[in-house]
Amino acid sequence: MVKNNQMIQAIGISTAIVISNISLATALETPNSAIKNNYPSTLINSDGNKIAQTPETTQNNTVDIIKPPIQPIPNTEDLNSSPNPLSFPTQADEVEVGTQQPITLEQAIAITLKNNKDIEEARIQVERTQDQLTEAKSALFPTVDLSGGLNYSNSALFDSTTEQLIDERVAGIIENNPNVSEADARQSVEDQLTNTSSGSLTFNTDVSLNYNIYDGGQRNARIRTAEKQLRTNELELERVVEQARFETSRDYYNLQNSDAQVKIEEAAVEDASQTLKDAQLLEKAGLGTRFDVLRAEVELSQAQQRLTTATANQGIARRQLAETLSVSHSTDLSTADAIEKVGTWELSLPQTIVQAFKNRAELEQLLLQREIGEEQRTIALSQRRPTVSAAATYGLNDDLEDDFDPTDQYRLGLQAQWRIFDAGAAKARAQQAEKDSQLAETRFANQRNQIRFQVEQAYFGLEANRTNIDTATKEVQLAEESLRLARLRFQAGVGTQTDVIDAQTQLTTARGNLLSSIIEYNQSYNQLQREVSNFPDNGLQDLP
Repeated sequence: MVKNNQMIQAIGISTAIVISNISLATALETPNSAIKNNYPSTLINSDGNKIAQTPETTQNNTVDIIKPPIQPIPNTEDLNSSPNPLSFPTQADEVEVGTQQPITLEQAIAITLKNNKDIEEARIQVERTQDQLTEAKSALFPTVDLSGGLNYSNSALFDSTTEQLIDERVAGIIENNPNVSEADARQSVEDQLTNTSSGSLTFNTDVSLNYNIYDGGQRNARIRTAEKQLRTNELELERVVEQARFETSRDYYNLQNSDAQVKIEEAAVEDASQTLKDAQLLEKAGLGTRFDVLRAEVELSQAQQRLTTATANQGIARRQLAETLSVSHSTDLSTADAIEKVGTWELSLPQTIVQAFKNRAELEQLLLQREIGEEQRTIALSQRRPTVSAAATYGLNDDLEDDFDPTDQYRLGLQAQWRIFDAGAAKARAQQAEKDSQLAETRFANQRNQIRFQVEQAYFGLEANRTNIDTATKEVQLAEESLRLARLRFQAGVGTQTDVIDAQTQLTTARGNLLSSIIEYNQSYNQLQREVSNFPDNGLQDLP
């Protein structure tokens, strides 16, 4: 009886395998669209037991994973940080992030141009240099000084003139009044002169005009230096804007990558969960092993760990973008743009290199530094040349206690000065300025070589990732089909758990490769834009 039961069980298993093989062959011969829609959702063995349950919904589409259809927020004004640069949160709820705010790359760049602190610092520096230029040009005009004073005096101390006046008056009193002693006469005269009514209240004012007629060329050299420094700082503002655009795009693409990685790992967890369910059903039906279930559990645990890491990286990428945009502390950003190629680079590599040489602010800055060094040399040598200046002064004095008219005076002067010996100080400063010009030339050559290398690096990366996108797209399609067939084979009992797990891993890898190819293509495109710079839409005209 036992032998009969064993024989019946063997025949049942064999029948199930034959039926499974027939079902698998039919599935393989069916077109892809029909397979996805028509293959049975439940497989049952010959004993009527359920072997495996296929998902009720279709598999995650890679297009949906890497191209999220998200609507951006219509207004980004609420994302801006406090206009007070010295403010900082003092309560925990002030830094707690709120609901995610999806924004486009265009919105992110607009926020950066408004909020970025490096741009604000560079803009203030330009305004400061404009004031320095105004100060330098003021030397072209004469200076006018006005001074004045009001003084009151009433002193008992007499000068020689007053003493002579006292003596004359004492002599006159004694001559007219012989009975008056000399001491009494002198005391009377001194009392008259020191009476409060004899105090003096004087007013004086002076107006002076000074002008440097010739200063050895120092004045004009300082003006030219200020003009070149202003242009240098304007170029620095342009460079900072370009760098801010580059960093914003870079961080935006990194966040796109992190968002898609989370979705890829979520899909991997879903696939691993389905594989585990299939393994458990097969084990329950007696057609699978405990080993297959354990393998599926390990794969699911690994997928969950990768999802946890991807979620953490997503949070870091969000905070990095928020820091770059300098938004409010409670803002939590996400990307709204689809993950796709941002454009096609139309210029050839030689054209791109030449255009970068023409446009880069850094090269023009170094040329200006070289010219500033030459102007500094002129300023240093002016210390050994003669200087000529002119001065004119007009003064007015009046004693408000007397009846006399005010007195005035004027003075005109011309002064020349020539330092004939300074122990070589001026020459040493001139030589330092010459070395500064030489350093600028050396830095120019070094910067030029770096720009070429960076352009070539970005260009080669762009070309490689353009090809990789096509290859990775085909890879994803093949991996999705491979996983579908591996699952069908496993559910039919002719495939192994290892085949399904390997197919899941290959699909996850393929999706990651496609995502990386697109993101790296966009990063290379962004890098090329940064290396060439000075595009019409760089946003400089939108700065306050």
